[in-house]
Amino acid sequence: MHTVAVASAQPEPANEVDAVMLAARVLVGVSARSVAMVEDVVTLPQLRLLVMVMSRGPLNLAAVADGLGIHPSNATRACDRLVAGGLLDRRDNPADRRNLLLELTPSGRELVSRVMAHRRAAIAEILDRMPSGRRQALTNVLRSFADAAGELPHRDVWALGWTTSD
Repeated sequence: MHTVAVASAQPEPANEVDAVMLAARVLVGVSARSVAMVEDVVTLPQLRLLVMVMSRGPLNLAAVADGLGIHPSNATRACDRLVAGGLLDRRDNPADRRNLLLELTPSGRELVSRVMAHRRAAIAEILDRMPSGRRQALTNVLRSFADAAGELPHRDVWALGWTTSD
């Protein structure tokens, strides 16, 4: 007696995981290349700090330390370097003169915008190589995937080096 293998309509879970891992590798590569383009100016932790300030607006040092999960003295040193580099500005907080507010300078805002624009362009280039029907299907699938994962709240994506605005 001959056994006939029947192709399953559903992919094997391992194939699904492998496909997502492959896509993740592509997206990590896009992110890494965008960070590499500014590595001569800022470190990855400094970029995260700039992205957090751009996403959340002016912050005090305690909020920066808390947001990055670092000791306030480390946050102070990181901010000092970014101020010295002309990417971050410190000013008195009008609501509480005991605290300083940290805000991006135009150069800091331009640097973060350049990194994000590079990411968007790289992703758009990849999408352009896909048939349009597949792109729409991908959009729906990725939104569903993010929802199932309990994707980070919009206000917290800066922690991964992504701004919360376009």
